[in-house]
Formats: sequence, structure tokens, C-alpha cells
Amino acid sequence: MTSQELSADAGYDVVVLAGGAARRLGGADKPGVRVGGRTLLDRVLAACADARTAVVVADPRPTVRPVRWTREDPVGAGPVAALDAGLRHITAAHVVVLSADLPFLEKATVRRLLTTLRAAGEGRADGALVVDADGRDQPLVAAYRTGALRRELGRLVDAASPGDPAPLAGLPLRKLISTLHLTRVPDTVAAFDCDTWDDIATARARIREHGHVLDEWISAAKDELGLDLDVDTDVLLDLARDAAHGVARPAAPLTTFLVGYAAARAGGGPEAVADAARKATALALRWADEDTPETPAAPAPSDTAPGPDAG
Repeated sequence: MTSQELSADAGYDVVVLAGGAARRLGGADKPGVRVGGRTLLDRVLAACADARTAVVVADPRPTVRPVRWTREDPVGAGPVAALDAGLRHITAAHVVVLSADLPFLEKATVRRLLTTLRAAGEGRADGALVVDADGRDQPLVAAYRTGALRRELGRLVDAASPGDPAPLAGLPLRKLISTLHLTRVPDTVAAFDCDTWDDIATARARIREHGHVLDEWISAAKDELGLDLDVDTDVLLDLARDAAHGVARPAAPLTTFLVGYAAARAGGGPEAVADAARKATALALRWADEDTPETPAAPAPSDTAPGPDAG
């Protein structure tokens, strides 16, 4: 493994392009549009929460995690100029490049892109990008070798007219990546982006479907409360069920609150939550068992046969 690959294993950086005009949304602040209670930008940032450095190319705004803000020069010069501005603030050998309108991007996709890029080896792949259902490349859902992007940006600057004050302005991303060696990763869910209000409506409807709503709610609640904790939600749901059925319905939310409080007192972390949940579940089951009538023990057989009645 090369020294660059070892460096990549130590971490990666992310650049999020969030300063577009959003013309098809009527000029609305697209990164700030909420889907499932979280802004689109926060949802993207959550998918790469383990990045060493997160750079967002946009005007500053509140976010759930600390980021470094920057802008392309001139403002509105397009995605290539924005990417160039973002790369000036990163140091990792690998960089994940994302748009800010990906409501269904998950950590697993980010890791898959990075793993695919690293597995290909330097010299065989400059990047790994997502391909949508129609086979179209998504260069803003991708992981790249930082050096390869900087090399191609330099090539575009050199090809511009001498003295051009903004040599990257207005250039499409396809011009930047056209000479890169890229590996494709099909992922129709992660590729879904929100360009129109219909797209926003579709995203909002999907996360409220039965198979998604609970995970979406837990993720939104953790962001809102500033929690970075992965716990076994099945354990907590089983506890709530046992408390509700074995004790009383209001016992479910109160018990899960007490479990969280006890876990915090114990130092927090998934293990503390699991331990507190096990204890509370055992108590709820013991409580429920007391409602089951006990069967009287059968009398022990006599050692001697009863004698005949006297009389």
C-alpha cells in the first residue's frame, strides 16, 4: 500500500457545494429547505460526519456540525470555481465532493465510494462516483483523489485566456472530470437530488413511509439534541413495548426517558444504554409476571393410605 493510501485510511475531507442559484425553486435557499425536520445541507453533512474537515462553499448559516465556509470568486462563477475554492481548505489525500440537495445520502454510500476508490489503487482510478438509474454520472456524489482534482484544475487554468481574472468561471463539471479515470458506483437512492418543489415533495413523502419514518425521526432528533450516539433502537422499542403491555401505556415513554438518564449518569455510550435497557426490561417482565395467577402446588402424596372411617 502506498503512503498516499495509508494517508487516505487515516481520514478524508469533504467539500459541499451549496451556493447555487436554485432557479427551479424560484431562487429559494435550497440548502436550507427542510426535509424530515432537517435542512438538506444538514442531511448531507450528517452522511459524512466522520470527515476530518468539512468545507461548505456557500454563505455561512447555522449547521449541526462545525464547518469551514468559503465562496468561489467571483460569487456565482459555477461549480468548477466553487470546487476550486473548497479544495483550497483541505489537506486529506481523498476528498468527497457533494451537492447540498441529496436528501437520501447515507454514510454507507460515502464509505462505499471511498472504499471503491482506495481499492482501485493510485494510477488506476482518480475517483469513484455514483451513477443514477439512467446511467448518468453524478460528479457531485463522488470521492476523488485530491491531487487528481488539483491537477485538472491547474490544466483548465493553463488553458484559459492569458490574463483572465476568473479562468474557471462558467465551466461545467464534465469538463473538469472528462480526463479523469473514474469508477462508477450505481446507487439510485443516493443519486436523488432536489431540483424542483416536486422533488422536495417526493422526498418529504418518502421519509414518512412506514419503512423509513422511525429511522428518519431518530436521526432528526439526535441532530436537534446534539447527540452523536448510535444505539440499538430495537432494544429500546422492545423495552417500550414490555413497559406498555406489562405495566401501563404511559410507562413506555417514562421508562425510556429513565433509561436515557441512567445511561448518561453511567457515562453515556451505546453500552451504557444497552445495560440500562436490559435492567429496565427485566424489571418490566418481572412486573408483568406478577399479574399471572400462580398455580397452587399440588398436595404431596401421603406416605400412608387413609384408614377406614371410624364409627
